[in-house]
Amino acid sequence: MARLITSLAAAAVASLMLIGAASAQAPATGGQKMAPASKMAPAESSKADSKAEKPRTAASLECSKQADAKGLHGDARRKFRSECKKGVKAN
Repeated sequence: MARLITSLAAAAVASLMLIGAASAQAPATGGQKMAPASKMAPAESSKADSKAEKPRTAASLECSKQADAKGLHGDARRKFRSECKKGVKAN
């Protein structure tokens, strides 16, 4: 009997958590329309944005092409590009 009550209580708590997550952000209704991204205010610039704005060097582009040719992805790609750029700088 105690096991049944414990199971029901756990199910109730889990369902409350799921309901809260599901209703946390309701979809927009037909009467509410979002402004297009082009009309929205520009986002604040941050350090991450400044990295993206830097032009890529010829060495970086060449190392990326080589990594693409080898089919590298993820950590292996980052490691390869890092070593490749170091090798280009040394030459």
